[in-house]
Amino acid sequence: MTVNAPVRPTSTEPRRQQGGPDRPTAGRPRPTSRERGSSPHAGERVRPLSRRQIEDRLPELGDLYAETAGGSPWAWNQARVAFLRRLAADVQRPGFELLIAETTTLIGCAHGFPVSGDGPWWEGLDGHLSGSLLSLAAAGRLFVVSGILVPPRVRRQYQNRAWNLARRLQQRLLTDHGAAVGVTLLNRSDVETFEALRSWGWRYDTDDTPPTCRPGRFRVLVLGA
Repeated sequence: MTVNAPVRPTSTEPRRQQGGPDRPTAGRPRPTSRERGSSPHAGERVRPLSRRQIEDRLPELGDLYAETAGGSPWAWNQARVAFLRRLAADVQRPGFELLIAETTTLIGCAHGFPVSGDGPWWEGLDGHLSGSLLSLAAAGRLFVVSGILVPPRVRRQYQNRAWNLARRLQQRLLTDHGAAVGVTLLNRSDVETFEALRSWGWRYDTDDTPPTCRPGRFRVLVLGA
């Protein structure tokens, strides 16, 4: 799982009515000062890209990833190249979907694909799935969330709100594919990412023991639809 936090703007959906940010919309109460700027009415929108659109916007997607990588310009370039290589492989998978969040610019994205009982698997996922998750995969109800790129404050503010951008992106991926559960692999040592995912509703899969569990640095996290 990739969970990155760009330095750019921020999260969410429908556009404001004309008349300025401080004019309340008819039938909708004025947001409090605490919530202003963090609601789904802040002007951002979420939409899927087709494969052709993904190809056309690869430079933007690569830049978005690189901005979140940190380190030197050389490190940014290496991270960008690696991300685009993984994305090029994932986009070929049946059912792959990439959602973007944007205002006048790209500010976030999330992507993933459904998995079936007979594969193809993602990053050795078959060695980490419990029996209950294997059953969901066989029924076509399991979806891999392979990446979430969101602004820094999405990690820090209102993580438990339904309109949190990361929550909206991951929920939309599951809903679009009729999935019962989202799943991802996380490095056991990546505490920061785990805390972000946990705040967005992810948890360790503790239902039962994977029948062919591979010991190592990865753990499975699951998300209910």
